[in-house]
Amino acid sequence: MANRSRRGPIAWIVVSAVSMALAACSPTTPNLSPSRLPDESGSVSGGTETTIVEDLAAPWSIAFHEGIALISERDSARIVEVSDDGDVREVAVIDDVAPGGEGGLLGIAVHEGHLYAYSTAASENRVQRFTLTGSPGSLDLGAPETILDGLAAATNHNGGRIAFGPDGMLYVTVGDAGDRESAQDPASLSGKILRITPEGAVPDDNPVEGSPIYSLGHRNPQGLAWDETGTLYASEFGQDTWDELNVIEPGGNYGWPVVEGIAGRGEFIDPVQQWAPDAASPSGIAIAEDAVFVANLRGERLREVPLGDLSSFAEHLTDAYGRLRDVVLAPDGALWVLTNNTDGRGDPGDGDDRVIRVSLDEGR
Repeated sequence: MANRSRRGPIAWIVVSAVSMALAACSPTTPNLSPSRLPDESGSVSGGTETTIVEDLAAPWSIAFHEGIALISERDSARIVEVSDDGDVREVAVIDDVAPGGEGGLLGIAVHEGHLYAYSTAASENRVQRFTLTGSPGSLDLGAPETILDGLAAATNHNGGRIAFGPDGMLYVTVGDAGDRESAQDPASLSGKILRITPEGAVPDDNPVEGSPIYSLGHRNPQGLAWDETGTLYASEFGQDTWDELNVIEPGGNYGWPVVEGIAGRGEFIDPVQQWAPDAASPSGIAIAEDAVFVANLRGERLREVPLGDLSSFAEHLTDAYGRLRDVVLAPDGALWVLTNNTDGRGDPGDGDDRVIRVSLDEGR
């Protein structure tokens, strides 16, 4: 067992991307990734870090209900609540979840007294909702109501992030489930970001009448977040070349599997950031303090992309806590960062997996 411990103050490394004019370059242009340049003022300390809870098993997603954190565990299919003092209590186990590979109980969201959950069943991925009953410390779930089903499932590329937008609609990331060509197929929901009502219906103002598809051309989108203007950002696992941060436009085509990363082709929308997968594998994202924060699995770091300069980024928590699966904005304005070292691909240490609270009110 590795003994992963806090490694002293975390330096923030400021990185500037190459010129955005690269979008107009030939797709064969090498090394389109951001280059690392030190900030003129040198490194600065990040916010205070506090461990909230330990010993979670392959956790995947965090959502808040009445100020209390709910966390999904992929393989156990448990929903747990975490009290202010770090106590963990099982709320429920979601029925008929079939974990395997990257599948299982994945993203969760809370909206108007309901818990929404994306999970892998025997032959599909699905989204269900449950009435939340009780109060913090005694929460329970009502009977499941399936609002979206028939999504392709596989051992890899299941997508699985769900989030409510400022418009009150539910957005769902769906991977290509190993069928690359499905991402460009408007008749398939694979390789897409979907937009549905809280009841699972197709909104009247979706890009294509009668279709839940909001954007297409995705390989395995993993994170969703909106800024104050309502702009949607999404993180995405690439294949071998580039992982991405995208600005999502209604009806937009993001190129997979025809292109990966910045291609400069007019029929596709280029990412605003791209990183080599071994330094990234971006999963959950959150927006706070005018920046997009990106949790990274293989990269084992938290990236910060300023909304005012989407071509640059800073890095935090690098190699400090291992794989990072999710990051969310807590009700008190801090970030909660979820590690993912027990998912079969990490190097778990004593106390893994855990939630790290990172304040944003110091040294920024």
